[in-house]
Amino acid sequence: MISLKKRIVNRDLSWLRFNSRVLQEAADPRVPLIERWRFLGIFSNNLDEFFRVRYASIQRTVVLGDKARNELGGYLPQELLHEISDEVQRQQEWGQAIHDELVRLLEVEDIVIPNETELTKGQQEFVRQFFIEKVSPTVFTLLIDGLQRLPELKDRSIYLAIKMTGRANNKQPKYALIEVPTDLIGRFIELPKYGKRYIMYLEDLIRYNLRYIFFIFDYEDISAHTIKITRDAELDIDNDLSRSFIDKVSRSLRNRRTGDPVRLVFDQDIPKDLLDYIVHRVDLDPNDSLLPGGRYHNKRDYIKFPNAGGPELEYPKLEPLYHPDLDLEQSHFRVIRKKDVLLCTPYHTFSHYIRFLREAALDPDVVSIRITLYRLADKSRVISALINAAKNGKQVTVVIELQARFDEEANIRWTQELRQEGVRVIFGVNGLKVHSKVCLISRKEGGKFRDYAALGTGNLNESTSRIYTDYHLFTSDKRITKDLHRLFEFFEANYRVQNYDHLIVSPHFTRSEIGKLIDAEIDNAKNGLPARIWMKMNSLSDEELIDKLYEANAYGVEIKLVVRGICSLIPGVQGLSEHIEAISIVDRFLEHTRLFIFENGGHPRYFIGSADLMKRNLDYRVEVTVPIHDKKIQKDLKEQFRIIWNDNVKARVHTRENDNPYRGIDGPEHRSQMVLYSYFGGKTDL
Repeated sequence: MISLKKRIVNRDLSWLRFNSRVLQEAADPRVPLIERWRFLGIFSNNLDEFFRVRYASIQRTVVLGDKARNELGGYLPQELLHEISDEVQRQQEWGQAIHDELVRLLEVEDIVIPNETELTKGQQEFVRQFFIEKVSPTVFTLLIDGLQRLPELKDRSIYLAIKMTGRANNKQPKYALIEVPTDLIGRFIELPKYGKRYIMYLEDLIRYNLRYIFFIFDYEDISAHTIKITRDAELDIDNDLSRSFIDKVSRSLRNRRTGDPVRLVFDQDIPKDLLDYIVHRVDLDPNDSLLPGGRYHNKRDYIKFPNAGGPELEYPKLEPLYHPDLDLEQSHFRVIRKKDVLLCTPYHTFSHYIRFLREAALDPDVVSIRITLYRLADKSRVISALINAAKNGKQVTVVIELQARFDEEANIRWTQELRQEGVRVIFGVNGLKVHSKVCLISRKEGGKFRDYAALGTGNLNESTSRIYTDYHLFTSDKRITKDLHRLFEFFEANYRVQNYDHLIVSPHFTRSEIGKLIDAEIDNAKNGLPARIWMKMNSLSDEELIDKLYEANAYGVEIKLVVRGICSLIPGVQGLSEHIEAISIVDRFLEHTRLFIFENGGHPRYFIGSADLMKRNLDYRVEVTVPIHDKKIQKDLKEQFRIIWNDNVKARVHTRENDNPYRGIDGPEHRSQMVLYSYFGGKTDL
């Protein structure tokens, strides 16, 4: 038996390799300059969430010692934490080098980022006035020398750690902290233009004005260095059944703000005495990560880095396309009654989904709307349509997931608003997250009820629909809608496990059904029939299904995998996975579609769904995978997979070495996302 480490890549190390692919985009000179800054921001934001969730979770397994090996891909917890820290440090150093190169390239475009020592006299006066009028009222300074324990520092905020050294007769240093108010002011301040464009960091603007903050102190020298703390973000939902679930989530969110620290990032030039003083007063333990870095942290703010130059510094806009079968001024129900329709956002406009809900809200023949919601836009037209439907007398039921990580507060707010408008709200399933993306609308037609459904791979979120690639299937197929009725019955009565004839539903059936589909390909290979598996997903980490794919490989089944993020399977290893190829696409859109194609002896079966092949999706979430019966849509999906698979610009190969090599394919440049945009636009010369 091949050892676990040789069969399975640890999911956390594989995720770090994915984040390294994001850094590759920031380093890629083919990417427009401002977009490179934004990829650097995405890298930083991803890393913050990794430490808040995954690193913190691994820390909790330290007490298990050797018992945790199987869950951690063969690693001891402390061994894995050490390897993660080493890899993160390497990536941070690379990220800093990319940052410095991007600063240089901005200067080539006559865009300058001055620090507090590089201002002209006119800029100094502007910075002083800006501080007095805009920043000073929002800045709070905390003197910390003499404290045995620091007040709780906010997660995801940045602080200036201040050291003041007294004159000859008072050499005892004073320490202070200033929270940089980026949420109120913004991170980047545009200065008056002097031939060139100037953008200044807010913390540097504060550094310039330190004398106005600490004027009452008789200091000889003052310095300010950026620090950032990351806290454990896992919700701890207690079992107190006497309090409502919504109250429990709310209290856990308050506790999250003061969760245990897991990482401290700091300016590597910070004085050692000041760093030691802070470290010893924020309850960091030996397993927490201390990461030296450059002058600037919270690079996630680069996602909103301003373009002070020309339009060529950003990606050209790609306007979402209208689906050829749908007309925003005509009834969607009339079309869906005759045929299935598949949207693929952001290539297709998400407005079709909003139009679907709005039509249901206004149509006097619509009786009920049932829908699951996971993450929503800040200003959600989905919510507006549902409230409108309730006001028009429809029976509206919303299954909302209160534990959608980092969206809990927003979902609590939406819950309260929906209830106030008469919408029935169900909080999912006890012990499971409802991650499915489904909607079922019942309409009275000719004295009978007819159902219309939408099932997808992504959230009903107008904001993310512009950057996440997702499928949304509209159908009135009774085979699908009948199963959806059973699903919503399960939401109503969780103790009763439903059986489904066509849908594949987690947590009860996805693992076994995917296993059966793979087994069918194995049997076909044994019998000399066509045997092929094509899969596209965000993550592949479930050990049981990975071993099943290895088994299929042993019988010669051709397996092609497009896995954007975590890929714990190791492809291309003789005697283990020589018939398996796996790539990842990282480009301007976030690849989020989930597509499964099984050759089935020459009669292929097609599925789209909300589930990745991860233990959490298979065993601890309510997920829905739907078969695609329409022959034309099947043909389209096959062609779309081929377009993605043939990418030779943004495709990286998953390898045993986990080193993210770009894929090299002979022939003309083939950037799959741009080819798909042309494909959906009806261009045939591809």
